Formats: sequence, structure tokens, C-alpha cells
Amino acid sequence: MIKEEANFLIEGKKIGDSSPCFIIAEVGINHNGDINIAKKMVDLAVDCGVDAVKFQTFTAKEFISNEEDTYKYKSQGKEVEESALKMFERNEFKEDQWKEIVDYCRSKGIIFFSTPKNLSNLELLLRVGIPAIKVSSANLVNLPVLRDYSKKKIPMIISTGMAYLSEVDEAVRIIKENNSDLAILHCVSSYPVNFEKLNFRKMDTLKSAFPDCVIGFSDHTEGSIAAIIATALGAKILEKHFTLDKNMPGPDHWFSADPRELKELVEGVRNIEKSLGSSEIKPTDDEIKTRLVSHCSITANQEIKKGKTITEEMIAMKRPGTGLLSKFIPFVVGRKAKKDIEKGELIILEKLD
Repeated sequence: MIKEEANFLIEGKKIGDSSPCFIIAEVGINHNGDINIAKKMVDLAVDCGVDAVKFQTFTAKEFISNEEDTYKYKSQGKEVEESALKMFERNEFKEDQWKEIVDYCRSKGIIFFSTPKNLSNLELLLRVGIPAIKVSSANLVNLPVLRDYSKKKIPMIISTGMAYLSEVDEAVRIIKENNSDLAILHCVSSYPVNFEKLNFRKMDTLKSAFPDCVIGFSDHTEGSIAAIIATALGAKILEKHFTLDKNMPGPDHWFSADPRELKELVEGVRNIEKSLGSSEIKPTDDEIKTRLVSHCSITANQEIKKGKTITEEMIAMKRPGTGLLSKFIPFVVGRKAKKDIEKGELIILEKLD
């Protein structure tokens, strides 16, 4: 039985099993609340060759219940602890600013979307215009929110960090009640992730459990090796945190890819896609030429006069490979020479009786 291909469109770009990997530069909150930084990041993302930029849209007071809560993170080589509310408020954009960013992305020819924290944030994003919804790992188990999101009938991408397979299944079932355009990203919610914690075999489990969903990888490692491995393993969406400079102040900059690293990641992914090629076992065009030079053919090991019966002692296997291959030795031995054959000459059918 042939598996039906999982795919959907985001702004006319096909995402799925037979399409190139859809690469997302995760700006997140690395704009530091500055719209000019956000635009500069869009410019650099375009230069790096990614398909989309993704932000995070939230209202801090709507999800931080205790204003006394603090947030600890690493920044500029130091451990920082500050008010969680103030940190997130500092990175909020208002609706008119989101509209400006959306319009800027469109003018640059790059896809914009975002991760809303809740339904009110999603409604804002829908007003300014988004072609897809990203659901964070933290919201995967928020089933009422997933149901509300799914009713908007635009593609959804969900991350599976911290989740059990049963929780992923619950989320998928809820979404599929209203929306069939769904991608599932393998994700490890550690910042950064060590390679021994990546567990890339989870991608195979997701493919088996959800064959009608596009499968991808949300990368929280440092460097680009993990993203390239994920591509080789079949990821059709990649998400990578992105920053202008790892030394900028803020919680996510230090482990995010800078422009050089992001460009290397894109180049690496595209090269691995080219290298995967076809599953058909046959020589490439270049190998056809090489085999003619490197293979050996049945060659006269001595002068063979016309009418002489050819024996094994009279032949040798030598380059080039433009004559008869070794598998034809039984056909040659015991035949008579129709014409004189010089020493070192390829033995061809036209010279045999």
C-alpha cells in the first residue's frame, strides 16, 4: 500500500514529504522589543536564505500570574535574575508594530508567522495577517486553546518538547477535528540541548504514529549539525533560534545562531537534500564515464593467431572497461580467433568464431 503524502501550503509554498525542507528563523524575542532590530533580523534572514521568520506574540500580564516571580537566564556570559513580568513586557509589540513587521516581511518576500501565547494573541495576529500558527511545547497540553486555534482553519505547527506520546496524540486528535493541515516538530525543551539528549529516533516514532502529518525538528542545539542530521532523517520543517549577536542582552541570544551560523545551516541543509538524491541503484552520469576508465576488460595476454583456440592463459583483465567484462570469460575461453589478435588488444566478439 502506497503511503499518501503529507503536505499543505503556507503562502503558496508546499510543505511536505516531497518538498524541500521549510526552514524557519526563530526570532522569538531576540528583537529585544526594538522594531528596528526586528527589521534588521528580517533582512539578515532573507540574506541567509530561510523560508520564514517566526516571532512570539504575547501579553505578559495575561500569562504571568504573580508579579513577584523572577526569571533566571544566561546573558552576556553572566547569570541574570530579574522580574519575569518586566522581562516579557520589555519584549512585547503592540498591534500596529506587528502590522509594520508583517508588511516589512512581505516587502522583503519572506513569510512571517508567530507563536501566540493565547487566543487573544492569535486574534491579533489574524488581524495583521498570518498564514500559519505555531504552537509552543508549553501549549501542547492546553487542549482548549488547541481546539480554538484549529477552528481558524490555517496550517498549524506544533512542538512536542516535554511531551509524552499520549499527549501528542491528544493534541493531534483535538486539532484534526477541525484542521487537517498539521505539522509536528520533534523538540527537546532544554536551552541548549546536549547531543546525547536529542533522541532523533523520536522522529521515526512520530512518522509512524502520525503518517498524515508533516514531521520536522525544532532545534535548540548550538551549531548546525543537528539540523543537518534531522534533514537527512526526513525532517521537512526546521526551526532554529536566530540572533544578530550572541552577546546581545537577553535570555535567548547566547545559544541562538548568528547570521554566519544560520547561513551555514541553510547551505548545509540544501546540500544534504541534494546528496540524498534517488533511491534507484544505478551509476550516475559521471560514474558512467569513470567505469569505462576504471573497469577492466578481457584482453589478450599474448599474440593470438587466427584459428587458435583461446585458453585462460592467453587472456588477462586489464583497463579500460570498454570491452567484455570478466563475466564473459566462460564465453571467450574455448572459442577460436576469427582474426589475429595482438598482445594487449581487447578481445571483442567480432574477432571470435
